[in-house]
Amino acid sequence: MSLESCSSVAGADCDVVVFINDTIRSLGSEFSSIEKALTKFEEVNPKFFESCEIIPFLEHRCQRLIYSSTGALHGDVADSRNISDAAFKALKKAHHIGCRKPLLVLGGIASGPKDAAWMQKEFPLLNAIIGALHALYNPLELREAFPEKSTKFDCLSVFGASEKILKVAYAIEEGRRVARDIAGSDPERMSAPRIVEYLKDEFSSSAEVVLETQEVDACAYPLMAAVNRAASGIKRHNGKVVHMSYTGSSTVDTTLFLIGKGITFDTGGVDVKAGGVMAGMHRDKSGAAAIAGFFKTLSLLKPKGLCVHGALSLVRNSIGSNGYVADEIITSRAGRRVRVGNTDAEGRMVMTDLLCEAKEQALNAVNPFLFTFATLTGHVIRAYKCYTAVMENGPARKRNVASALQMAGDQVSDIAEISTIRREDYEVVKGHTEYEDLLQCNNLPSSATPRGHQFPAAFMIVASGLDEHGLGCDKKQLPYTHLDIASSAGLIDTPSTGAPLMMFTSMYVLPRL
Repeated sequence: MSLESCSSVAGADCDVVVFINDTIRSLGSEFSSIEKALTKFEEVNPKFFESCEIIPFLEHRCQRLIYSSTGALHGDVADSRNISDAAFKALKKAHHIGCRKPLLVLGGIASGPKDAAWMQKEFPLLNAIIGALHALYNPLELREAFPEKSTKFDCLSVFGASEKILKVAYAIEEGRRVARDIAGSDPERMSAPRIVEYLKDEFSSSAEVVLETQEVDACAYPLMAAVNRAASGIKRHNGKVVHMSYTGSSTVDTTLFLIGKGITFDTGGVDVKAGGVMAGMHRDKSGAAAIAGFFKTLSLLKPKGLCVHGALSLVRNSIGSNGYVADEIITSRAGRRVRVGNTDAEGRMVMTDLLCEAKEQALNAVNPFLFTFATLTGHVIRAYKCYTAVMENGPARKRNVASALQMAGDQVSDIAEISTIRREDYEVVKGHTEYEDLLQCNNLPSSATPRGHQFPAAFMIVASGLDEHGLGCDKKQLPYTHLDIASSAGLIDTPSTGAPLMMFTSMYVLPRL
């Protein structure tokens, strides 16, 4: 991937100029040729700014200009995506007409609110670059099948970009590439063993990231092992656990523990996904994929004072004679007796023991924060459509983790909504009989269950033993935040987004550069 800065529109060596702005007038002297081309075209098509248009640009040697409007940015609903979406549409158009050397130019966006976090410093330009690169991602399977077409562009030039902003954009996009490669590839190309191979290759030259892999140990991870049972007899589908770690230079002041759901394919298990809803379940590994991508970004930006531990649960939820079933009682790593209610609620099962392990490590860590990333529920799509849901325990709420993440995501087009874990969520997962401590799930789809994306977080808190580290507890308080990305990770017919990688980069990495 080639990214470079350009200081002159007129002298740019490009095959198309892409202009992103909220208006076509009063652009200033440096964009006078662009304004002339746009206003002249307006005489032919007064409504051209309502769509992404290719416009004759006779004063430039490339002869063509693509204008993509952000729309007015001073209204109630405008956010950073107005900029990134406009760039995405424009670069999709540029690729469609065969351009390989686009010049990205961001106008002054005069209507942008000066007090908005996403309008500060170089965030507007970063969002434009992020949107452009998202459009130019080429899927791994196509790169492998057609090596001669491994990229969709030769070079993306960015007008007025600083070296720092290009470095940040490059690192974010490399992280998203890793996340998209894993999340978007089919269940065989990215089965658990092949994800391990991919990660070893991707991080082979990175001294900053340490990667360790192991089999799914039923003693260490009993809930995960139950989900893995049906696939464990098939070598190419057998589950893996991947631990990753990064430690920045200088004294560590913050430690992050990231646990990712990496279900390589979800059949629903014995509670099979019937009625055509199984299609697209190769994306159920998006949580683990985002964490792997975040480590790629960390390896390139090398933030100081930050220690990050990642744990990826790479398991296939298959159907088979050895599969786990409803009514089984399994004791978690934390010693909690869990009755299975629905084998299609496997995500919380594969993360809970890793969360417990992270809890054990966090007790001796510097300023620890625990997180789970997962495409966990259909309910969150009903509730928030395309936004990440963020919810937290008491210690995290006291530290304003969710609100800080939401603001950080706003800066980089990685938008989140905040949900609250309440007492009703804990009531849902209480055991119904003296046999069990916890009920893993009811037997309805989450989308048909009240508070369907919140109560799974309550389950993981109790089943991992984190309930003993909340507010008012005698033991050390540990902030824990769960992110349900089922709504934001990207559906089967759209590019995988890498969410919440950009949000975490904005919050934990950029302030350290």
